[in-house]
Amino acid sequence: MENNEIIYSYSRKQAIEDGVLVDCSEMAKEVGIKYPVAITSTLWHQYIVPNDKLIEMGQSIEGRLWDALWMFRVNALKSKSSEMNFEVYFLKNDNKQELIHLKSICGPGDDAEPVITIMLPDED
Repeated sequence: MENNEIIYSYSRKQAIEDGVLVDCSEMAKEVGIKYPVAITSTLWHQYIVPNDKLIEMGQSIEGRLWDALWMFRVNALKSKSSEMNFEVYFLKNDNKQELIHLKSICGPGDDAEPVITIMLPDED
């Protein structure tokens, strides 16, 4: 690969700056996750950020994010793979729980350090 020219690269840092990924590393540390964590903007907007009705019902970004990160951690402690599927229940507008399937990948970051990305199953 020494002689190959890089045509295009898109760093994790750029993805976070552009809003493609949402950095959740601070809360992840509180949950007990030692590597930087980001989630996709699709997961963020579809499930983590509650709408007005859910906010009225007591839901918050912090609470929903904590639930996702906690369930990641619980499952990661049992996993031996860099890619993992796990599930989280989120409250819906009708006051019922919805089981959401998520996927996480632990891979190299911009400087080859381990980083975790959490996403919906059809994302990569």
